[in-house]
Amino acid sequence: MRNRKKIVAVVDDDRGMLDAVKKLLDAYGFSTVCFSSAQEFITVAPQTDCLLLDIQLRASSGFELRNQLKESRSQLPVIFMTALRTKSIYEEAIKAGCVACLRKPFTAKELLDALDLAAPETEQTRARGNNPEAL
Repeated sequence: MRNRKKIVAVVDDDRGMLDAVKKLLDAYGFSTVCFSSAQEFITVAPQTDCLLLDIQLRASSGFELRNQLKESRSQLPVIFMTALRTKSIYEEAIKAGCVACLRKPFTAKELLDALDLAAPETEQTRARGNNPEAL
């Protein structure tokens, strides 16, 4: 019996980033759903195995969305991503309960390694090989 594709939701207000991440994850066999805002993600409430979430969004922060998920008792693993380079942002991300915090631009390997932590033993990550493309 074959495993189903892991579903990764991506929330980022940068269309280029959404397109690049979707292309990469789809190439590695993930099913990817993209959202340009936290509100859009909440409204759709997709069935997903992991959330890749930008910290700095236009209307609200990724931290706010993470807090909403925690308040609703969601067990959804969250990987934060950010272009901000401060230690305090990274520390806040860890306190918020993320699986990993990636600094943009990140490599494909960094993203896939984070997904291994969020959804271990996936068929996609076992068969991925080593592709150090930068996003």
